[in-house]
Amino acid sequence: MKYLKLLRPKHWAKNAFLFIPLFFAGQLFNLEKIAELLIAFIGFSLTASSIYIINDYQDIEADRKHPVKCKRPLASGEISKPVALVIFFLCIIVGLGLSYYVKQKFAFVVGIYFLLNLGYSFGLKNISILDIIILAIGFVLRVKAGGVASDVAMSEWLMIMVFLLALFMAIAKRRDDVLIKISSGQEMRKAAKGYNLDFMNVMLSLVSAVIIVAYLMYTMSPETQARFQTYRLYYTSLFVIGGLLRYLQITYVENNTGSPTKILYKDRFIQLTIFLWVLSFYVLIYLPTNVRFFE
Repeated sequence: MKYLKLLRPKHWAKNAFLFIPLFFAGQLFNLEKIAELLIAFIGFSLTASSIYIINDYQDIEADRKHPVKCKRPLASGEISKPVALVIFFLCIIVGLGLSYYVKQKFAFVVGIYFLLNLGYSFGLKNISILDIIILAIGFVLRVKAGGVASDVAMSEWLMIMVFLLALFMAIAKRRDDVLIKISSGQEMRKAAKGYNLDFMNVMLSLVSAVIIVAYLMYTMSPETQARFQTYRLYYTSLFVIGGLLRYLQITYVENNTGSPTKILYKDRFIQLTIFLWVLSFYVLIYLPTNVRFFE
């Protein structure tokens, strides 16, 4: 169990972004591509787990001071450093091997993700602003990798929206670190020196506003309306705005955005908005025009 915990399988939910290009391309029921994407998902997830391991390895002392991260296998002493390094190399070998099996270009994108996050673990995470940008780029690379694996051309709008949403969640996560620093006096990460509560609040407000405007522009752009054969795409903005407002409520009122993955698994309101948003696009993409309830 402790070894599984080291891999952080709960965080593999983030890698579901690999399936986004296939979903929007209307090929969700293409079993051949789904099977290939599942292998790609496992390869990407194991590579991501190797990053989690090396990141925990680098942050052992800092994690021991954190109220939640102190329970991680390396920080708590459940798993020794040498054993963690062995698992790290196994994850790299198997993850990149599976990635290469899927497609050479896919392995290339996964390799970029690995190197970028390796740099993050070995020092880039200590540079304010750059740390959250790297986290956001990681999600863009997930979508890009999914497009490469499934041979689906990527929309610029999709890439922009994924980047903005990931940046929003990264800022909220860093804000949680600032709150811990204020309440306990302990600095959770070096990058926190470049942040304070006012700055985080301004960034959150700015990015959330940009997300809403960008999404509305996406739904109302002529090329998007032509692709989905409807001008009523803006209806789906209701779920995006609802989900953002709930996340802001969790951030400002509950002060509990330390783990976006945990929120995804536990918050029913956000789960409902995501489900309804996906359902609305499912109707747009996969149901014939004559049976769509809003046409």
